[in-house]
Amino acid sequence: MAAVLYRLGRFCFGRRGRTTLAWVVLLAALGGAAAAFKGATSGEFAMPGTESDRALRTLTREFPAAGGASGTIVIASATPRRLTPARVQPVVAQAAAVPGVTSATDPFRTGAVSADGRYALVQAQFAAPLAEITDTQRAAYEKVGAGAPDVRVEHGGEVMGAEPEPGSTEALGVLIAAIVLLITFGSLAAAGMTLVNALVGVGAGMAGLYALTGAVELNDAAPTLALMLGLAVGIDYSLFITSRYRQFLLDGMDSEEAAGRAVGTAGSAVVFAGATVVIALVGLSVVGIPFLTAMGLAAAGTVAIAVVVALTLLPAVLGFAGHRILHLKHRRGRAARGIERPTFGRTWGVLTTRLRVPVLLAGVLGLGALALPAADMRLALPDAGSAAEGSPARDAHDLISEGFGPGYNGRLVAVVTAGGADAATAAGKRAAALIQGTEGVLAVTPPQPNRDGTAALLTIIPETGPTDEATEDTVHAVRAAVAAIDGADVGLTGVTAIGIDVSEKLAAALPVYLLLVVGLSVLLLMLVFRSILVPVKAALGFLLTVGATFGITVAVFQKGFLAGPVGVDAPGPLVSFLPILLIGILFGLAMDYEVFLVSRMREDHVHGDTAQQATVNGLAHNARVVTAAALIMAAVFGGFVLGDDPIIKSIGFALAVGVLVDAFIVRMTLVPAVMSLFGSAAWWLPKAVDRVLPDLDIEGESLSGSRAAPSAVPSR
Repeated sequence: MAAVLYRLGRFCFGRRGRTTLAWVVLLAALGGAAAAFKGATSGEFAMPGTESDRALRTLTREFPAAGGASGTIVIASATPRRLTPARVQPVVAQAAAVPGVTSATDPFRTGAVSADGRYALVQAQFAAPLAEITDTQRAAYEKVGAGAPDVRVEHGGEVMGAEPEPGSTEALGVLIAAIVLLITFGSLAAAGMTLVNALVGVGAGMAGLYALTGAVELNDAAPTLALMLGLAVGIDYSLFITSRYRQFLLDGMDSEEAAGRAVGTAGSAVVFAGATVVIALVGLSVVGIPFLTAMGLAAAGTVAIAVVVALTLLPAVLGFAGHRILHLKHRRGRAARGIERPTFGRTWGVLTTRLRVPVLLAGVLGLGALALPAADMRLALPDAGSAAEGSPARDAHDLISEGFGPGYNGRLVAVVTAGGADAATAAGKRAAALIQGTEGVLAVTPPQPNRDGTAALLTIIPETGPTDEATEDTVHAVRAAVAAIDGADVGLTGVTAIGIDVSEKLAAALPVYLLLVVGLSVLLLMLVFRSILVPVKAALGFLLTVGATFGITVAVFQKGFLAGPVGVDAPGPLVSFLPILLIGILFGLAMDYEVFLVSRMREDHVHGDTAQQATVNGLAHNARVVTAAALIMAAVFGGFVLGDDPIIKSIGFALAVGVLVDAFIVRMTLVPAVMSLFGSAAWWLPKAVDRVLPDLDIEGESLSGSRAAPSAVPSR
């Protein structure tokens, strides 16, 4: 691999003008495709095969008018007086006049008025599904009731879902990354070139992704996740190769040879690291959940493009930068050469290897303690109650809870079908009676037959909110109660039921996916390092990272510890796909740091250093770049924490915490301690296995005979 990438690096460096032009043309073409074919993303979380999904399909078939998106308008009296039909009717009329709305219910006819008479609910039914609701329709819906005297009007329901848009908070993460790059390189050219190179990769990846949205349905969070990952890995991969290029220049190589060597060595590690991220993200498809598969593939595509950009465009740009990539003191010849100055990385390496047993005990026990809150982790799809304070959806949710109780925000729908009209009528009445007698149910509406009378619809109001643990028990109890109705099929659906089914299926898939990822890490690292103990150690370290990250995230987002500083308005269950997504992404990122640190340890050990000295040298040479990479990733992920979207906020927080824990505690503290404890045994591999495994040559051993033309760094 190293030899192929070495030739690629020299090729792109030597033909830097044409390589750069090719990327500019490709970026422009993808941008044009995105503008021409961009489609809408969806806020829906489909889960084929679950009861809620089957019931939803039956609902759409038997009750076509109820198959579109819906909205809930909350009317509250601004005075102690009770609402009257005269005060509510203008709002109902305005709701009915919204483009695309097929019906708007009068709360005095449907009984949707609170006991004290001060709150009322208007249900607006759209003809089109949620994915087809236009911005014009949503804007008209939000204006309903504007200026109505003596009443407060809030707008909620699924129609209020909106695609999260990147904003200034993400730009803050990029700014911090630029500062870290400038400090790391000491050169504005190096920092700027690395950042621009990464942004080109992100731009190409995002443009390609948006171009596909016209033909492929993506969840609202998919583009933001792809942006988040593309930025982080794009900057880090360019950082790794640029750092190695600078080192080769300082060693006396000419620019083209240094570029080839950098792409051949650090580029090999980038290919491996990127491949692990891509494989883990693509592996999300094994869970069998369409929206999660789409999110994984979207992010994997962006990461793959970031790798290609780092291997091709970066060496071309290095050719334009020349020796400006070096610190000014190196270009002027004032830097001391041939003298190994003490660094924090070397000092830390000596400390962790000498005190390896106390370091291991403290690290493992500390991470274990941080993981304890994960035992109480609960999963759910986010509802309006987790939206940002002051947002329309959150205001409507809170007003409904205030006037009617939390259960009105988590309404369930039961769809009853039978062999004929008489059977369906009897089954609907029987289902209503059984559901009403179920613990946790506040109210059930009378069965509403469809046009043919072959199906009936019941609306169920639970006593508790949509993400409350008691609501899960209520859903299971209702399903158990109606299962005894002979000759009829009763399916439970609705946003709350769908969320519960999604969460339970994801929770069941989590251990399987974790086992798959851990097994994959052992196999891949065995290929890279030709060792048994190093991959096992890496996998165990990954489990410590995941456990601590889950624990910290649960403590903040679910239990509310430090929720204020993080900006969590309403602590509650974690978004159901966060754990499995986090495992997939962190796996690839953790392997990044493992490869860059341990590959240098192996290289020095092969060349004659003792196991402990090789460990110290590996940390001394790569601690600075790994530190910068971790801080950059944490800054990029942290920028998304400052946004309002609860899904993106929790993902950004968990990834930022996971990167910091893995890089600084696991890889740069526990790994050198373990490697020192193992000694030479860390590199043992049975001969039979050694003969079978292919040689990936991550360290670039095949380049030892390559042409290298030394040249002094210019003194100007």
